[in-house]
Amino acid sequence: MFLEKEEEKILDGEYGEVMEKCMKILVKLGDIYGADKLIDIKSVHSPGASYRVSGDAGLNFVEEVSKKAEFKCFTTLNTGGMDLENWKEHNIPEYFAEKQLRLTRAYEKMGAISCHTCTPYFIGNLPLENEDIAWGESSAICFANSVLKARTNREGGPSALAAGVIGKVPNYGYHRDENRKGDFLFKINTEVKTVREFGALGYYVGKIVGRKVPVFEKLRNTNLDNLKALSAALASSGAVSLFLMKKEESLERIEVDKKDLKEVYEKFGDKGKPDIICIGCPHSSILEIKEIASILKGKKLDAECYILTSKPIKSLSDRMKYTEIIEKAGGKIVCDTCPILTAKESMNYDLLYTNSAKLAHYAPGVCDIDVSLLELKDCLVVK
Repeated sequence: MFLEKEEEKILDGEYGEVMEKCMKILVKLGDIYGADKLIDIKSVHSPGASYRVSGDAGLNFVEEVSKKAEFKCFTTLNTGGMDLENWKEHNIPEYFAEKQLRLTRAYEKMGAISCHTCTPYFIGNLPLENEDIAWGESSAICFANSVLKARTNREGGPSALAAGVIGKVPNYGYHRDENRKGDFLFKINTEVKTVREFGALGYYVGKIVGRKVPVFEKLRNTNLDNLKALSAALASSGAVSLFLMKKEESLERIEVDKKDLKEVYEKFGDKGKPDIICIGCPHSSILEIKEIASILKGKKLDAECYILTSKPIKSLSDRMKYTEIIEKAGGKIVCDTCPILTAKESMNYDLLYTNSAKLAHYAPGVCDIDVSLLELKDCLVVK
């Protein structure tokens, strides 16, 4: 891989050991994947921001880097291990909270926006079409490549951190035009309108394509929340980082019917009264919270209910009085975290209701909890 003179100096340690380590990570990735050079990036979304994921090794590495380096481009943090302000309400152990706060502060010291979310595009990290970025978090990667039409590979915690410090990534994968082409064409023969339905579609298609690129022909009802759900599900049952919405007759054509989505619904069917309801995986938008408030207004929930979102979106919800309505119904808006990335001790439940195919996919294995995937109005069980 070709390096410019300044890049060679960093690799040779002329700018210190930390910069050298970060450059070595990028060069190694470039060598593995056959990159021709490093390219500048506009933003980073760092996935190594939950202590549950990073562990002590990741925490120590981030703290080490934070003593000597800063991020050169706009950097946001993926979902963390707890609500930074209200963690004591959610059975988070003291040891976990102390280390999560250390991890967050280390990232903050380097210049990252210390707001943990899996929907960075809702809080200002909104790349333009064809901009090169370095994002982690599978749903955000898929959304950025497919909906925003930015360019990112699937970055892990160390590579995203290194990219932010150096301000560059190796030029391979989805940064290159020749890799941003479809592999299968999907014709949808049944109407999909809701977050649950788009999630079921993504879950079904993801299992078929794995890491390849699906193309959707005449996909309707494509608002941001539905595309967010589609991105998350494609990246969960498969490892999809890019989907396209156009017509390509040259591709192998696969038809999706109502019975195919029914398979997903039956896999995660209604299993009885829930112990907990979780909405917001990926994190809820203000429009989703508005809809939840309209459903719950004047009612009382019959189970614990967490609405997951980012701190800025909660601030909007507070101002619009949606939070007040939800709390009067017995629900809570939880920021910074999600069931998949929080401390295991905080998810001691038997059955979870959600409208998120991503959460339905991961919760049984990660949280040891059974899941029912239902429409939003059916998730919000009231007395």
